[in-house]
Amino acid sequence: MLKFCNVNFKYENDAAPLIENLSFKVHRGDFISIIGPSGCGKSTIFRLICGLEHGYSGNIFINDNDINNLKGYIGYMPQKDLLIPWRNILENASLPLEIRENNPKQAKKEAEKFLETFGLGSYKYKYPKDLSGGMKQRVSFIRTLLTGSEIMLLDEPFSALDAITKLSMQEWLLTQWSSFKKTILFITHDVEEALFLSSKILVVSQKPITQLKEVVVPLSYPRDRHMLSRPEILDIKEKLINELKQRVEL
Repeated sequence: MLKFCNVNFKYENDAAPLIENLSFKVHRGDFISIIGPSGCGKSTIFRLICGLEHGYSGNIFINDNDINNLKGYIGYMPQKDLLIPWRNILENASLPLEIRENNPKQAKKEAEKFLETFGLGSYKYKYPKDLSGGMKQRVSFIRTLLTGSEIMLLDEPFSALDAITKLSMQEWLLTQWSSFKKTILFITHDVEEALFLSSKILVVSQKPITQLKEVVVPLSYPRDRHMLSRPEILDIKEKLINELKQRVEL
């Protein structure tokens, strides 16, 4: 569904390339986490997929179509919820539909259905300042979902949440993924989070990025926390942490 073919990229002020001849594939319906130390280029991969960075060579395809020929093909959820403070929750959630359909009334009607589905119907006339961090991230996810895109890029969406809310949101996200059948790429620094959520993990372990090491998570869905204590999962976790620690120490 998503394919990088010999992609090269360098920021203008950098002496060396950040990405060099990178090729990888993502299949429809996958939940894939990308892990790696800070500054290794994880978010740059997302920015290339979104078309927010240019000046690269090689090709990036969505469903065998070059992204340079596509519009509205990606739903992107950043670390911060980026809800507009002067728009209420319903108006925030309906924004991608307003842009796509240019019909604010119909957009709000459709967004209202999703808010009800996600248990936020009673908050539709509240403003972002009135919501908890976890609730704001749910609204941000709904807004991303309403882009209508088959692929969703989630860039450390739970990193700013407290520990208990973060665990709750991980479980909530898996429920939504299994319901809506989207393809998700998820950036995280948290190895345990990656293991709990993902069908596969892509590891950034070198710079420039020439390849992504693929780790298949040997757990079925649905999942619960007890699965993380299985010996094979603990072994993968230890190896991944050691690999990331070695990369940071270089």
